[in-house]
Amino acid sequence: MLTPTPNDPLPQRIRAVVFDWRGTLVSELDACGWVREALRLTNRDHDDHAVDTVLKAIHAPELLRRLQSPQGNTSAQRHRETYYGVFTDAGLEKDVADALWDIDSSTKYNHFAADAADTIHMAIENGCKIGVLSNIHFDIRPVFDAARLLEQIDAFILSNEVGVQKPDPAIFQLMLDELGTDAAATLMVGDRPSRDGAAAAVGMPTLIVPPLTDPAIRQLHIVEEAILAGHAPAARTA
Repeated sequence: MLTPTPNDPLPQRIRAVVFDWRGTLVSELDACGWVREALRLTNRDHDDHAVDTVLKAIHAPELLRRLQSPQGNTSAQRHRETYYGVFTDAGLEKDVADALWDIDSSTKYNHFAADAADTIHMAIENGCKIGVLSNIHFDIRPVFDAARLLEQIDAFILSNEVGVQKPDPAIFQLMLDELGTDAAATLMVGDRPSRDGAAAAVGMPTLIVPPLTDPAIRQLHIVEEAILAGHAPAARTA
């Protein structure tokens, strides 16, 4: 779904595209997959019942609010303290907590979408700058380097480096300042309306795609359509 910018009667041509990382450019484990893999790595039963038991423990309302804290990714230390605090209060054994943390902090489970590189190159060929904006507690530049995409990215804004995270409008403004582009001409592409959709608050057209769990899925063609259309359409669903 593409969210139109407010108070923008004359849409501008897209001059930059900003991508979320996990769930948009790369695949990610869903909550069940995260827990199942942690149980598997610790040689525990990892059937649906076992997974559901752990999820219910860490997703108790108060604990889930802490996991989704608007400050949880603003530093590596704060992220670790938040997650381990939840794991402890959920009654998880240390090896399971460690496995959950290791999976969350690893890029092993994140694979670029089949059409990610082509989409980035297409945007560049059409005169767009490229930004990557992520709520993340570690540096993801090496992932782009390994994929030979690092030189194609004009700006990285990572929450743990700037001390602010989505959905705070300030993080989107930091990206606009870094790219040197107007909000109305800068397309935000992400998978979470509650976080990435907040880009509309600073005037950025925002494209929401389904969370990417299978890297073979090709869904970024809609980015190309938005760019080639010459401006952001009023609404579009992937």
